[in-house]
Amino acid sequence: MIVDSVRYGLEQTGYQVLTALDGASGLALAREKQPDIVILDVMLPVLDGFQVCRTLRNESKVPIIMLTARGEEPDKVIGLELGADDYVVKPFGMRELVARIRAQLRRTEMESGPARANQTVRVGAVTLDLDQHLVTKAGQAVELRPKEFDLLAVLMSQPGHAFERGELLDAVWGVDWIGDTRTLDVHIRRLRKALEDDPGDPRYISTVRGRGYRFARTDETRA
Repeated sequence: MIVDSVRYGLEQTGYQVLTALDGASGLALAREKQPDIVILDVMLPVLDGFQVCRTLRNESKVPIIMLTARGEEPDKVIGLELGADDYVVKPFGMRELVARIRAQLRRTEMESGPARANQTVRVGAVTLDLDQHLVTKAGQAVELRPKEFDLLAVLMSQPGHAFERGELLDAVWGVDWIGDTRTLDVHIRRLRKALEDDPGDPRYISTVRGRGYRFARTDETRA
């Protein structure tokens, strides 16, 4: 029932889902299909979730979110020490699980994307250096607060991509963050003030109506 419920919920959100009903089958499926993320129940027959997690982590860097009905601290510690990236206690809501999935996929994209691979990314006159935690515009340093830098790093990780508001909140503030979603808009305004020649007519950070925000591609920043 849990497998069917999670599969249905994720498919409705747009994900392609593969399922297995025991640890051995799940491990074999992960090895064969190389999924982008693994949702792993602790209480599995044949091989339990801890065994599957340990084996997968020895073979792959795939993000792993573990599910358990037990909220005890030792279980969480064991899972995280074995290499799990996150932990969700049953019962849980699909919105929470989807948010955690998005956060893990966003982290993976940032670590493997151009900005992380090269440590720097340049779009127009703006350069972001992850290694030095430095942003410059036309060679001049731009002073940003930590969350502003993190938000810019996410936006610049995929120039031209329209990020949903929830994606940005999850990636920068975390899925457990509880606060006013207008915080994102405040940080966008600060970034525009720091980077744009005319914040009222932004060239770099644009609003995508009904979705969120995007950072311009290089060709869009040319005069």
